[in-house]
Parts: sequence; structure tokens; C-alpha cells
Amino acid sequence: MNAHINRPAHDRSAEISTGARSGNHQTAPAPKSVAPSGNPIYSSQNLFGSTNEIGIEHAGFFYRLRITKQGKLILNK
Repeated sequence: MNAHINRPAHDRSAEISTGARSGNHQTAPAPKSVAPSGNPIYSSQNLFGSTNEIGIEHAGFFYRLRITKQGKLILNK
């Protein structure tokens, strides 16, 4: 199931880049649930799909989030 958050074009806070700086953007999947703190919880499987690396654009910078062979998450600028 690929649910997406629909955001106005000017609100880029939930966009995730698919591919290395290609300019192809996809909106983030809807949160799976909400933590007791009220923060949304996203499934890594929904974010990554069949890949082991995604791009995140934040405040004009590009970050790479990847899953290691040991199943851990690494974020690089």
C-alpha cells in the first residue's frame, strides 16, 4: 500500500528525493502510527521500498539515509 501525504507545492518539508540529486521528488508515505509523544512513526519499509538508500532534502542540503548490511540506519550529509 503506497499512501502519500498531499502537501502544497511550496511545502517541501515532507518530500523525499528518490535518486541522487536528480530532482525527482516523491512525497513521504503517510505515518504508520503515532508515538505516545504525538510524533508520527514511519515504517522504514514504506520509506525505502526495495532500495537500501534514500535521499532527504532538508533546509537546502541533501542527506543520504541508508540501511547497512547489519540492518542499522546511517545518515550522511
